[in-house]
Amino acid sequence: MAFDGITIANLARDFNKLLLNGRLVKIAQPEVDELLLTIKPDEKQCQKNGCDSSGQLRLCISASASLPLIYLIDQNKPGPLSAPSFCMLLRKHLQNGRIVSIRQPGLERVLLFEIEHLDEMGDLKKKKLIVEIMGKHSNIIFCDEDNRIIDSIKHVSALVSSVREVLPGKPWFIVQTTDKADPLSLSRSEFMERIFSRPQECYKALYTSCTGLSPAVATEICHRGGVDSCRSAIEANDDQKESLWQAFSKVMDDVRQNRFSPCIVYENQAPAEYAALTLTSYPAAQRKDYADISVLLADYYEEKNRISRIRQRSADLRRIVATALERNVKKYDLQQKQIKDTQNRQRYRVYGELLNTYGYSCPPGAASLSVTDFYSGKPVTIPLDPLLSPGENAKRYFEKYKKQKRTCEALTRLTQEVQEQIRYLESIATALDIAQKEEDLVQIKEELIESGYLRRKGAAKKPRITSRPFHYISSDGFHMYVGKNNLQNEELTFQFASGNDWWFHAKDMPGSHVIVKCEGRDLPDATYEEAARLAAHYSRGQSLDKVEVDYVQRRQVKKVPGAKPGFVIYHTNYSMRIGTDISGIRLAEPNESLPHEKRVSPL
Repeated sequence: MAFDGITIANLARDFNKLLLNGRLVKIAQPEVDELLLTIKPDEKQCQKNGCDSSGQLRLCISASASLPLIYLIDQNKPGPLSAPSFCMLLRKHLQNGRIVSIRQPGLERVLLFEIEHLDEMGDLKKKKLIVEIMGKHSNIIFCDEDNRIIDSIKHVSALVSSVREVLPGKPWFIVQTTDKADPLSLSRSEFMERIFSRPQECYKALYTSCTGLSPAVATEICHRGGVDSCRSAIEANDDQKESLWQAFSKVMDDVRQNRFSPCIVYENQAPAEYAALTLTSYPAAQRKDYADISVLLADYYEEKNRISRIRQRSADLRRIVATALERNVKKYDLQQKQIKDTQNRQRYRVYGELLNTYGYSCPPGAASLSVTDFYSGKPVTIPLDPLLSPGENAKRYFEKYKKQKRTCEALTRLTQEVQEQIRYLESIATALDIAQKEEDLVQIKEELIESGYLRRKGAAKKPRITSRPFHYISSDGFHMYVGKNNLQNEELTFQFASGNDWWFHAKDMPGSHVIVKCEGRDLPDATYEEAARLAAHYSRGQSLDKVEVDYVQRRQVKKVPGAKPGFVIYHTNYSMRIGTDISGIRLAEPNESLPHEKRVSPL
């Protein structure tokens, strides 16, 4: 997911189509390290490239150390009441300026905007706004036409960097801290020498030898060349070297000719990787293609931020569940140890019976009595209290037996209750992992309140539940529903599903109930497998290669009186072991529903 040089090249192509000769009508600084430039496109330039010249475009530039970005956005961002000094400086020099060139040096992660404007005397001047997307070293630098720094959004002194100072009056230049070559100008002989002399994996040798290549693109080049990306480069034979060079050359030709095909790769419906080139190393079903790299970046990071935001919002709930789970696990371990201590209770009962039978032969004050066990026929030595008679010793052993029996019965019951609590808390932890929206967390929080793990604050009213189950469509057109938490599982199974519908669940582990609506039809094998994959994916076994899934008609699933929400029993079922990848299963659109759902919607 690196913001690499090829992504910058794709952005440079798009910006030259849309922004070249455009005018800066507004400059804002919504965040400390972020600029928002509003640009009025040039009509002639847009007509030339077949673009819409009406309206304005917003260019977002972020030099954040954690998430540096540059892309076109649709929505506006509110700025502070008083503009920062860097923003005021740009307004003074660049307001109403015209963008005369946008270029990328080599395949560096740098974009140079050359802007023409009129100074205080009315003379035509040129300035440069340089955007460096380099991780924690990202910056936005304002220079004159001689590359002399006027100011920057981040100041870097000699105390911070001994390589380059970014301060007013200092010269700007691209730092060369590594021995990397420009891949656009790399010859065949240089490629062979640089790549195949390194004792590294092929993909790593590629991106550590050339500027602008991310690990994802390097892996893609290896895939296109038919070379194992994890194979040591120094061990490659002549055919593999030539094949990798050909694949590398074609990719660089695409970059030179501005032939880009941006895509996002999804793994288990979460964005895992993106690139400005088609990542053919992933199945087509896992890829989503884009025509605009800015739209791709907006979608990708919005989804990543959403996932991160949900993890942050659920942190308190996770802590409560984890604390309760840890407490119950400790209690369960202690109870198991106590039950183990009562396993020898039958021996005390036998001692008592033997003493009642053979006690007459025990001499007074004896510390033990050796007799034959009439149950096993083996000799046994019974320890005695010399101060007590054989009858009193027998009574003491019977009391000890009864006490341990009562303890074992009580502990067995308590252990079962604690075990149910552990299973229940594990199911809530799984539901927190499944949650994708804030309304999902609201329902889980409400469940914790109803279960007594949380208290409702003051006179707060019960919130309105808007979370809905996942809705998928099988390849054969069957509607499949997946509960996101215990309450949804309960309602899906016992209120929404009919007796002939099919029910799926991961075997012996917390997870979602999956309901397949049959509508009087028999399920094809493909639908069985897709529903089972959904049950495997939305379970605690999501990270496993394969999960065993039980499936049965809904009429066979029963609710145990007094059990926690979503906990059921069934006695006759089918099972299958299946993978957890659901990338090829289609998520239904909001307006896709069954005819009966117009009257009775799930949940």
